[in-house]
Amino acid sequence: MKAREALTMTIAAPAVLSRQKNFSANPVLGSESFNARGLHRWRVDRAHAMSRRRREGLAANVDAAEREAFERDGYVVRENALPQPLFEAFTAELKEQRRKAWEMVQGDTATRLMPLPVSDGSAGAKVRAYLRSPSFRNLTGYVAGRSGGYNPVLQTVAVQPDPSRPDPQVTLHADTFHPTAKFWLFLHDVGIEDGPFAFVPGSHRLTPQRLAWEHEQALKATGVGNEHHAAGSFRMTEEELEALGYDRPIQPLPVKANTFLVADTYGFHRRTPALKPNARVAIHGMLRRNPFLPWNGADPSEIPGVDGRLIWLLFASRDAKARMGKPDKYRSVGLKLAGDPSIG
Repeated sequence: MKAREALTMTIAAPAVLSRQKNFSANPVLGSESFNARGLHRWRVDRAHAMSRRRREGLAANVDAAEREAFERDGYVVRENALPQPLFEAFTAELKEQRRKAWEMVQGDTATRLMPLPVSDGSAGAKVRAYLRSPSFRNLTGYVAGRSGGYNPVLQTVAVQPDPSRPDPQVTLHADTFHPTAKFWLFLHDVGIEDGPFAFVPGSHRLTPQRLAWEHEQALKATGVGNEHHAAGSFRMTEEELEALGYDRPIQPLPVKANTFLVADTYGFHRRTPALKPNARVAIHGMLRRNPFLPWNGADPSEIPGVDGRLIWLLFASRDAKARMGKPDKYRSVGLKLAGDPSIG
């Protein structure tokens, strides 16, 4: 091995014990030789084992019925999640208040994100605080396999169905190689025709068949011509599910307004294809921490003075990259109403 190549591999090696998942961006994680020896398989197995131990430490603080639902299905649905007066105040505020927005367009679908205010006394700030209260934090941490901080944002998914421009998110996939949580608090009813979130119940569990499949995918991750696969978000087909030990069909999850849904997106999931144009609005959040560290909590992102600002810094960095000619997948689209169905 040449000296320069050896240095590159040495610099890339710490990613093995991190949450990094991108095979194409890291020569160690994407090494066919290392993965043939079981590197990815080891990462998956160890990450899940540690997540199970951390969940044991969180279990007592999670509602027993919700814990049972998660263990069975891989997701939890909580209706009437916000107190009704707060829900009504927030939805009324959204009809009047324009917010700074960033959008990503994939196929026929645009995903718009708007950071929520932190402490300005608005209904949005109160909703953000409510979603970070112990009941939600404990459940989200349990689902993620490690508790910590998260920054809820407004998310609008605007779709104009067009078979010639398919949305890649309607393909069945797992987000990463270890347990991780994503949640949505839906502000409107979402019916089957709107394209709701869908999940394969039980697919959050690591079966022997799934572990073998993970190994096989790692060996060819950068050679299948799929950028999502190469980035560590493995795609698969519905027909493969039973072979991995998952014998329950994909479950679309239409919801009522004011429903909180949190899922371990190591489990296979997708958007259901929408049957009509629509723009659905939710508060969205994600909790994805290093799966190899043994403790819960103690999240640097929650240090006073840092908490609440990271999401704004993230979008500011995206704007800075765009000004330098290196646009991010999310681009600034100025001030918008959350329910605006237009794209761009």
